[in-house]
Amino acid sequence: MRTSAKYGAVAGLGSLLLTSITVAPADGTTTVGAESRGTAVAAERAAAAGIDFGRCPAVEKLPDSVRCGTVKVPLDYADPSGRQIKLTVSRVGASGRKSEQQGTLVYNPGGPGASSMTFPLAAEQPEWKRIAEAYDIVGYAPRGVGRSAPLSCQDPKDFLKAPTQAMTHPSASYKKERIAQARAYAKGCADKNGAALRHYTSLNNARDLDVLRAALGEKKLTFVGASYGTYFGALYATMFPSHVRRMVFDSAVNPAPERIWYRNNLDQSEAFETRWADFRAWVAKHDKTYGLGATPEEVARNYEKVRARLAREPAGGTVGPGQLHAAFLGAGYYDGYWPLRAGALSEYLKGNPEPLIAQAAPEPGSAKTSENGNAVYTAVECNDAPWPENWLTWDLDNTLLAQRAPFETWDNAWMNLPCAFWSAPRQQPLDVRTAPGALPTTLILAAERDAATPYAGALELQRRLAGSVLITEEDAGTHGIGGGSNSCVNDHLEDYLLRGETPVRRASCAPHPEPDPVSLDRRAEQRKLPHTV
Repeated sequence: MRTSAKYGAVAGLGSLLLTSITVAPADGTTTVGAESRGTAVAAERAAAAGIDFGRCPAVEKLPDSVRCGTVKVPLDYADPSGRQIKLTVSRVGASGRKSEQQGTLVYNPGGPGASSMTFPLAAEQPEWKRIAEAYDIVGYAPRGVGRSAPLSCQDPKDFLKAPTQAMTHPSASYKKERIAQARAYAKGCADKNGAALRHYTSLNNARDLDVLRAALGEKKLTFVGASYGTYFGALYATMFPSHVRRMVFDSAVNPAPERIWYRNNLDQSEAFETRWADFRAWVAKHDKTYGLGATPEEVARNYEKVRARLAREPAGGTVGPGQLHAAFLGAGYYDGYWPLRAGALSEYLKGNPEPLIAQAAPEPGSAKTSENGNAVYTAVECNDAPWPENWLTWDLDNTLLAQRAPFETWDNAWMNLPCAFWSAPRQQPLDVRTAPGALPTTLILAAERDAATPYAGALELQRRLAGSVLITEEDAGTHGIGGGSNSCVNDHLEDYLLRGETPVRRASCAPHPEPDPVSLDRRAEQRKLPHTV
């Protein structure tokens, strides 16, 4: 499912058609046993080798305060002495007194396809400072990401080709065009990566995490996973419960096997419709600032007016409906974007396209990173689980859903459609579940109106991880809330990571304040003011 990286970068559908699914399980019983033994071998080897941290390569663009290294993991855990790949790792040492330090904290921001190599920089942020006094803060690039045996499925220049369309109700001819693109993309993944492609999975991400734990010299893992990071974190908790010290699941993916990944993506598309409505209601409330309409419906009409105009004449030659939609999808993840996006829409309608171009135009310098992230996303999700192979299934499910949730449905479908034509073997998702007493207390953080990982996922994860505790930010929808702007959430995060303290089972936090509707003119005035303390 499409998720957003914080550091780098649900209503059920009732009856979904899942016919014509072909599964060639990558993990039979014999293979699972071999991979379990292979993980133990790799972890023992990594514990002996450790990680040689030194100055980070220039390509990472990290300051000298951050140290970098690599850890070797098997490409195929069933063959631990076979081909090895290197995962890049970054670290900032704990800043507090040695007597109060608690080892390392490993962070993953989600994706699939996101890196946390820059996460050690969070140690300087006020929200993480006390945690960084107690822990070495560790980030890493999972397999396939960045310099960690990178995956690619097409020419990066083609991946960021713009302008593009974003049809809420696509025509038959447009569907044929996108089917052809998805088929070609799946073939590109297979052709570029060969037999190695099948080994980029969530299960292997969990195994890699255990090898990283061992390489860091930790007998037990302290881990914070956000978004997709909660899913392979939950796999880790299921596979290695005795290796867990503390785990935080921030914005939880629904781990139920039947929802990985096709149904989860449909749930996500439905949830984004609610979040899109939240954004429009906020803009309407601040009509005096933006002039986009005093009702959510008027705001929607102005958005559609901009979309139609961009279809005829792309802004700056590169911002079409597809780029507009991607920019406003970001507002569904993070309400801090709301003033910027509303301001850009307002300025565009006044005849000034520059703010919209600045926020929505593709950045050629990011093409390689963006294409790499998308390749990893696709490989992991397609490999992880069965997907419908009959186009009629996709067409019917998404056509019905788009009638009530048009904002994100079809764009999400196109992003995942290569999985219908995937040639690598599919796995059966692991049944995430722990018995009472098998796992230390874990902490789940969730915003009640999160669209990227709908709240039902947090409830499902808590049901499956015995003894877990759920902290809910009520009536809020920002994706990834730990270390954010809600002090109540951060207090619970600190209590858990620093002292192992949690509420008995559940607790709630009031929502963080809504964004301040600052106009673009006002922002320009503020930028001219001298800095003050």
